[in-house]
Amino acid sequence: MEECIFCKIISKDITASIVYEDERMIAFSDINPQAPVHILLIPKEHFPSLNEIPEDKKDILSHILLKAKEIAREKEIADRGYRIVLNTARESGQEVLHIHFHLLGGRQMSWPPG
Repeated sequence: MEECIFCKIISKDITASIVYEDERMIAFSDINPQAPVHILLIPKEHFPSLNEIPEDKKDILSHILLKAKEIAREKEIADRGYRIVLNTARESGQEVLHIHFHLLGGRQMSWPPG
């Protein structure tokens, strides 16, 4: 999707501070961080939200979550604790309509979150 900002990051039309990339996903620092560590993890294939991921593509979700665990270790927040957030659709707060996970850590998180 040429108008999707995350697709432009994937295609390298927009620069980002990339912390991890493979053939299926990319992870980069959020430009408006809400915690000392705030990384966005997205599939390279465009899906507007969790609602649009078909059954035959569900393995991308586990791939992203397992990489999030590895990134949390690399960023030294795994033992202290971290939060993974997935917003789905506008009312949840999803601003970019390309499924993405937020990996947040490095500070005490509060509950309830929203």
